[in-house]
Amino acid sequence: MYYCALCSKKSCRTDSEDYPNNCPTLEEEKLEEIKEKYQDPLDRKISYNAAKTEKEGYCRLTRVEETMLFFEKMQVKKIGLAFCSGLMEEGRILYDIFTKNGFQVSSVMCKNGSIEKSYVGLEKEDYLRPLTREVMCNPIGQAEFLNEAKTDYNVLLGLCVGHDSLFLKHSQAPVTVIGVKDRVLGHNPIAALYQADKYYKNKLYPKKEKGSEKDQ
Repeated sequence: MYYCALCSKKSCRTDSEDYPNNCPTLEEEKLEEIKEKYQDPLDRKISYNAAKTEKEGYCRLTRVEETMLFFEKMQVKKIGLAFCSGLMEEGRILYDIFTKNGFQVSSVMCKNGSIEKSYVGLEKEDYLRPLTREVMCNPIGQAEFLNEAKTDYNVLLGLCVGHDSLFLKHSQAPVTVIGVKDRVLGHNPIAALYQADKYYKNKLYPKKEKGSEKDQ
């Protein structure tokens, strides 16, 4: 088990060698194996250009600008855009921005194929609208169609939890993310974290049971 999220030392970011006992940095043999993976030409190229993009865009460029800068450094020509039907307008705008900056864009919406949800075993009662024919999201289709288009790099925009996992699993090209879905918070999911100890406390944390040790 690793507990980086709870670390107060952050020694891996400094010259200090005062690492916690469970710090991954202490696993020297494993780290040598990991470092060797950066010798893969594509992994090395991505890592190098990601760092260069960070240097040039840090606290100055938006995510969209940084993505295009990164793509330019990576010599990406053909972008795949996998987007949610609920973000159709955002997808259109992003397509417009990419194409007007000289990129070729293949875009595939989540509802491609028009496959009914019952195909994966869903009962009508589990549909959002039980009395209708309801089409499922098809992230495997998005990935496969973009594989067929032979894109250099794919961009995710607003895919649902789980659907994004399937896209990442089946995409042949590397993937980056522009935005993720959160219908309640205007597609800004980390806003919930800023309210986790305030207004969203009762939503995000388990409710205390009466008589528990914490209540004593």
